[in-house]
Amino acid sequence: MAAVRRVIFKSLSLSLAARNALFRSPVKDKRCTRTGLAVAVGVAAGGAVLYYYYSEMCGFGGRKAPINRTVCRALLPSLPAVAAKEKAPVFDFDETDVYMSSHEHRFRLFSSVEYEGQLYMTPQNFIESVTMSEPRIKKPWRSLTKQELEKILSDTPPVWKGTSKLFRNLRERGIIAYTEYLFLLCILTKPHAGFKIAFNMFDADGNQMVDKREFMVLQEIFRKKNEKKGRKGDAEKSAQLSMQLYGYQVAPVNSRADENMMIDTTLLVHFFGKKGKAELTFDDFYRFMDNLQTEMLEIEFLTYSKGMTTISEEDFARILLRYTNVEDIRSYLENVRQCIPDEKGITFEEFRSFFQFLNNLEDFAIAMQMYNFACRSIGQDEFARAVYVATGLKLTRHLVNTIFKIFDVDHDDQLSYKEFIGIMKDRLHRGGRGYKSVERFTSFRSCLKKELASSR
Repeated sequence: MAAVRRVIFKSLSLSLAARNALFRSPVKDKRCTRTGLAVAVGVAAGGAVLYYYYSEMCGFGGRKAPINRTVCRALLPSLPAVAAKEKAPVFDFDETDVYMSSHEHRFRLFSSVEYEGQLYMTPQNFIESVTMSEPRIKKPWRSLTKQELEKILSDTPPVWKGTSKLFRNLRERGIIAYTEYLFLLCILTKPHAGFKIAFNMFDADGNQMVDKREFMVLQEIFRKKNEKKGRKGDAEKSAQLSMQLYGYQVAPVNSRADENMMIDTTLLVHFFGKKGKAELTFDDFYRFMDNLQTEMLEIEFLTYSKGMTTISEEDFARILLRYTNVEDIRSYLENVRQCIPDEKGITFEEFRSFFQFLNNLEDFAIAMQMYNFACRSIGQDEFARAVYVATGLKLTRHLVNTIFKIFDVDHDDQLSYKEFIGIMKDRLHRGGRGYKSVERFTSFRSCLKKELASSR
């Protein structure tokens, strides 16, 4: 898209040159005048084509084209949005200006609000970021006032009132910073056994409770680990990106002179209360993590169950293959249709147990290597036994059979390391590696083809 904008920008620059050629004082070399006229005619013709295309696709002249507007706006240079009293803050820039990691890009793509220059997700934004490939509706970032933020935080429930519907209940009434986004992603991809270790890392004084200052150390760790030092690209844009992701507060926690400079978020108020004086116990911390995992799984499951108690084996395959590097999932879906003609369905408990196993995938991979399974294929009984040894989870026979029918591409009723673990490692990251420039260009190209075809 940036390339298209640059082409149009050059065309506009060329138009200015042509205008100067037309209206400047006569010179002795008549070839310059002829060249200017030719350029002007060419630009005028090109402008007419663009105007006609934009008019046809964007609904000028009384036509309705709700789907086409996004494509059309992308083809034209962006214009500054002007409010009635003050100019809206500009936070966007071309992807070619500065390097962004896949997590950074995804956070900026799904975030919808900003406060004092820093971008935030709402709970609804976070749900969409882990269950959808792109936002439902991408709108400009909305600036929060201090009063709006205070109202949002005052409505945040305490951690002891947390449920597996917390994010769905809050929806747009909450803010999540970038470092918290990374923290929540870790919760979704780590085994329950790691929760205690994480809690002990926060508990600096060993009293089995964590206060706000100790918890803020985690954000500092995430910031140092993920903020790109020597980020490639324009220096000014790099500074702008760091501002969007981390805000003004880049000093270490223990060196901050005034804690009031810290901007409270929904997560901080949920854990430590509105005044920030409460302490977080391990039981509450564990319950929050377990509820978050359950909530995201429920949302994915309910998307496909359509009110029923089960999802089809084919839909289960679709969910597993999302956010993976599998180019064409049709062969996997065809495997399911042929090998499981009589649909039995996958229950939510089976669905949840599989993803709990997936969070222990590294331990399972080690178990396979210890049993020398990594060098050869394994059967269903061996697979179920390895899962139990590595994770303590007992997968139902039907669930194991379904997994084999999905991933057994050579139909030998055996599962190889490459067939299963290689693919599932991508799925585990829930789109963290899924941002590909080729994919974006292909999507734009196919979208443009459809729009051109529909306008004929």
